[in-house]
Amino acid sequence: MNKISITKLSKEEIKERKIDQWPIWEKEISRFDWEYTTDEECLIIEGEVAVEMPEGIFNIKAGDFVTFKSGLKCIWNVKSKIRKYYNFK
Repeated sequence: MNKISITKLSKEEIKERKIDQWPIWEKEISRFDWEYTTDEECLIIEGEVAVEMPEGIFNIKAGDFVTFKSGLKCIWNVKSKIRKYYNFK
């Protein structure tokens, strides 16, 4: 089972899901450990991050819609300031 899913959404899908009404999270260039205790979906508004896990490195950038599954343990390596809309499921 994939712990990370990266897709692109159309403008219509973003509007239908009301993603622009979700909270925004921001983080400066940094590197830190993270563990997901619930599923999270997010739309990257700005920036770039490499999410490192034993299965490989996932490069995520502005425009990506990402789902992180509960139980994922990873390292976030923020390459340029990240801004994202997020929603915990």
